[in-house]
Amino acid sequence: MKLMFGYGEADLTPDWSAPLVGFYREDNYSKGVLAPLLAQVSVWGEESRAALITIDSIGFTKELSNDLRDQVAERIGASRENIMLCFSHTHAAPDGDAGDGYFELVCERIMMALETALEGMEEVQTGCVNARAKIGVNRRFASDLVDDRVGILEVRELREGEAGELQGTARKLLLLRVTAHGNVLKADNLMISPDYFGNVRETLQKKYGCPVMLIQGAAGNVAPKYFCSKNTPVDARGPKFVRSENALQLMADEVLRSVEEALRNRGTITASGMQASGIQAGDMQASGTSVGNENADGGASLQAYSRWIALRAQVPSAERADMIAKEAMAECGIDGAEWLAEVKRLRAQGITVQEEQAEVQYFRIGAFCLCGMAYELMTEFALEAAERLKDEFFYLNGYANGCLSYFPTKEEFDLGGYEVYWSLLIYYKYFGRVYPFEREEADRVVEFVVKHAPRG
Repeated sequence: MKLMFGYGEADLTPDWSAPLVGFYREDNYSKGVLAPLLAQVSVWGEESRAALITIDSIGFTKELSNDLRDQVAERIGASRENIMLCFSHTHAAPDGDAGDGYFELVCERIMMALETALEGMEEVQTGCVNARAKIGVNRRFASDLVDDRVGILEVRELREGEAGELQGTARKLLLLRVTAHGNVLKADNLMISPDYFGNVRETLQKKYGCPVMLIQGAAGNVAPKYFCSKNTPVDARGPKFVRSENALQLMADEVLRSVEEALRNRGTITASGMQASGIQAGDMQASGTSVGNENADGGASLQAYSRWIALRAQVPSAERADMIAKEAMAECGIDGAEWLAEVKRLRAQGITVQEEQAEVQYFRIGAFCLCGMAYELMTEFALEAAERLKDEFFYLNGYANGCLSYFPTKEEFDLGGYEVYWSLLIYYKYFGRVYPFEREEADRVVEFVVKHAPRG
C-alpha cells in the first residue's frame, strides 16, 4: 500500500487583544503582534488516515483538545486516537480556554487547513536522521541532562531514478522535533508570538524551500539557552544562559547549523534506505500503511494508536497546603488563596486522592516515532525511554493533545519548587488536580511507554 501525504497551514493570530497564558501577572492581555501564530496540518495514509497537527499555543485543556481532535477525525474518517495535536508551548499565545471565541477561531482555521491537506494528497517517501543542537539548559540545576536531539523527518515526493535513488526529488516537508521551553520571551513581553518556533520555521524554510513543522519534546525542565528580557527570571539565571535582543534568531541559527550538518553528512537517500555517514539514520518507507489500535504491534510504515494509564495524586493536608502556599508567595509572588480553598473543599468532601486516566499516544512514520502525553514531561523521561528501547528515533514528548501540568521525575519531586508544586496554585483549575502525581508514577509512565511502543 502507498504512503500518501498532504499538507496545509493556517494563521491562528487573533485580531483582538486576547488574554495570554504562560506567566503569572495581573495584566495578561496582548499588546500587539510580534509574529503570527501558525497551525500546520499533515495528513498521512490512503484508505486509513491519520493526522499530525502542530499548533502555536501553550496547550489547550484535554477537553478542548479532544473536541478539536474529534472534528478532524470525523472529517478524515478516523478515530480520535489517529489524531495527534502537538502544541509548541509558546508563552505568548492566547488562552484557548478564555471563552472569547479564540478556540472557535482555531478550530475553524485548522479545518480549512485540513481541507487543503486532503486536496493535495500525494505519494511520498520519508527518511529520518538525528542532529544535535545546544538550544536548551536544564533549569532545575540539580541536573545537567538535556535531550539535545533534533529529530529530522524528511518527506520527499515519490519519484525513483536509476537504482532507486531519490536525490533531486522535490522535498515536501521537514518535520523537526526539538526540546526547549517556548519562553525565550519572558513575562515582560505582551506581544503575540510563536516564540523561537517561528524563527526556526522561517529560517529553515528559506534554506530548504519547503514547509517546516516543529514538534516540542519533553521540555518541562528545559529552558531555552538564549532569552530576551529586561528581567532575569529564575529560569534564566547562571552562566549557561545568554541574554540577547536577538535571542529568537540565535535559537533558530543553532537549529539551522545542526540540521545543515546532519543533512550534509547523512549520505545518499534511496528507496530502500538511508545510508549514513557518521550519523545514525533510519529506514525509508513507502508502503505497508496501517493505522489504528488493532494494528499497533506490526511493522508498518504508518501507525497511530493510544494506550491509557491511570495516574494518582494525593490531596495535601491543610498544614501541607498552607506551607506550599507560603513558599509560592515568598519565592514567586503567587497568591494561592483560591488553591487553598479548593484543597479545603476537596478535604471537606472526603477526597484525599485524585485519579486521572492519562493517554499515551504513538504516531510512527517509518522509523520515526513520536510518543506524546498531555503533560510537561521532564527531559529525563524522553532520554530514558529512548535508551531502554535502544532507539534514537523514539521521541517521548510533552504537550501532545493538551497541557495538564508538569510531570517531575522522582528526583525532582523530592526537590519541590515551581514545577512540582507552585505552578499548580495558578493552573489547577485547568488540570482538575491540585497536587503533583505521586512520586513513583514517573517510573510507571516510562515503563508503560516502553511496553506499548511499536516494534519492528
